[in-house]
Amino acid sequence: MQTELQKSLKIVFSTLEEKEKFEHASRLIGFDEQTICPPKAMENQGKTIAFLTNQAFKLTKSPEFISAAENLFARREELNLPECLLAEGLHRDYLQSKNITSELDEKFSLILNQAFVDWLNAKNKADFSLFADSLEKVRWVNLKQIELSENSFATPYDHLLQVYERGITTQDLDFCFDACKERLIPLLKKIQKSPRKISADFLTEFAAVDAQEKLAKKLLQKIGFDFSRGTFSTSEHPFTDGIALDDARLTTNYDEHLLMSNIFSILHEGGHALFEQNQPAEDFVYHLTGFKTLGQHESVSRFYENRIGRSREFCSQLFEELKISFPQIFANRTAEELYDAVNLVTPSLIRIEADEFTYTFHIIIRYEMEKMIVNENVKIQDLLKIWADKYEEYLDIRPENDREGILQDVHWASGFGYFPTYALGNMYGAMYFNKMQEEFDVHEAIAQSDLKKINHWMQENVWKSANRLAPKEWIKNITGREFTPQDFLDYLEKKYSEIYGV
Repeated sequence: MQTELQKSLKIVFSTLEEKEKFEHASRLIGFDEQTICPPKAMENQGKTIAFLTNQAFKLTKSPEFISAAENLFARREELNLPECLLAEGLHRDYLQSKNITSELDEKFSLILNQAFVDWLNAKNKADFSLFADSLEKVRWVNLKQIELSENSFATPYDHLLQVYERGITTQDLDFCFDACKERLIPLLKKIQKSPRKISADFLTEFAAVDAQEKLAKKLLQKIGFDFSRGTFSTSEHPFTDGIALDDARLTTNYDEHLLMSNIFSILHEGGHALFEQNQPAEDFVYHLTGFKTLGQHESVSRFYENRIGRSREFCSQLFEELKISFPQIFANRTAEELYDAVNLVTPSLIRIEADEFTYTFHIIIRYEMEKMIVNENVKIQDLLKIWADKYEEYLDIRPENDREGILQDVHWASGFGYFPTYALGNMYGAMYFNKMQEEFDVHEAIAQSDLKKINHWMQENVWKSANRLAPKEWIKNITGREFTPQDFLDYLEKKYSEIYGV
């Protein structure tokens, strides 16, 4: 390798190492802000986060770094594979942020951090008007970022999709969601007319928080979470953050009358954390860990939450733990009753508590609204009615207040384009579940508590290549097939037709 190229590599690597220290500090403060930070301190913490992220941004705006990174991209064929992937990723980022000044970047950060504070306050008071102005500013941030980008896509919303799910377009999503509506709406009507009625009332009985916390830790250990390299806490909205190498953190939210909400949050966020803990060491060395997409990430979290957590085999094992932890609830119940209850299909208002079957409609609603917000410039004050109307259209229910309606999710405080990745994750996960099943009996592995076998397969086939391949290439590399929503829809149809006898 020529000396000039070696010099460029040295500049890029040393700059990224410094940049990641600022990002590490900002993520630590961000985790604090969402977990234990006093409410009145949040705004100041947001300013500190904005300062730190802006310092990281400034490093990538230095002429020396830009010249070195673009030199690597121009001569990427001379690099080894991870260096080439890094060069391509840095070039994508450069085109995205080339025309954004450090002053404007800091302004964006301050707006988004204030939006989180305003969202939390609005949610606590169930009053959308307290968040509406911030949401308008968030839209301005996204549209300004698109205006300044040198990338070109079919619509503004297509542009935002690339931030979260590289290579996926609104055309892809329209096809997927049309297929979902075509197959799931008729089946939902059949389920609702089924004479088989499932009772889940016992799952709302009192469950002490300290016992829930102990069970949460057991579940994380069961799925393979490494507590020497991670931790968990509580927050208003459960989330996971890969703070740094050997530091994956997740949160849950306890409700004394919604025991399963915590359990499935733990399995969902635990899946995210497993992904963070099982990235190849080389990806950290070459600064590739930020290249995986959220759809890839959500495929893992939804896999552990639903394909494992809501399976008959896992419910049988979970039932034994629940009898020990909450004997007053489960002493006179059966594992089959638990399986039926956690797979009860009933339209509901809260996305993160939605059943596996109707969950997709929550994503479709948000996707259709995000396109209206970004592409059609819909009035922010009109969103309340649009939200309620769409819930009535798809699920035949309307929210009674803003907290259980438009304010329930934190995501819009940081921008638009994230929500479709949940549905894509379900679809990716269904495809690689079927591939895994071709190689060994996954249901038997769950029944035998052999999650190490499942995790090993995930390590070799799912996690290892995620930072290195765009989603469509990645899923084809895993399964040998082009991306399709059909595996997911087949799974839902088979499972819920059997449960409800339709």
